[in-house]
Amino acid sequence: MVFFGEYRGRSDAQGRIVIPARLRGALTGSKNASVYITRGIEKCLFLFPETVWRSQSEKLKSLPFTKGDPRAFTRLFFSGASQSNVDGQGRILVPTHLFQYAGIKESVVIAGVGTHVEVWDEREWDAYFTRSLSAYGELAEKLIEQ
Repeated sequence: MVFFGEYRGRSDAQGRIVIPARLRGALTGSKNASVYITRGIEKCLFLFPETVWRSQSEKLKSLPFTKGDPRAFTRLFFSGASQSNVDGQGRILVPTHLFQYAGIKESVVIAGVGTHVEVWDEREWDAYFTRSLSAYGELAEKLIEQ
């Protein structure tokens, strides 16, 4: 499964966001599957389907907990995590601390980014996109050289 696309929406007063139908099926797999939400990098939230969450968890669990950087990253990644189910209207509940972390007020951008989905405050996404787009070609060259 590969997640792709950019969608704009809103959060509601109860802290829910609608997952676009084009992402929802791949994210949940089956009706009872959970979605895992945690702190992303660069002020966004990461959403993982259950299978990818398990895979990422195994990778992170294999990092040496005696070293500072892996310990700090896994601590922040897992302590912020929450499990949610998609309701009948395609919404997930996002905990307040995650909305605060990502600076999400109301308008959101939901982006499919390969192995997972990201949720951004709309203004943060627009600023990130503008900054990053100018380096798009350079990034491609660097990655192709590897």
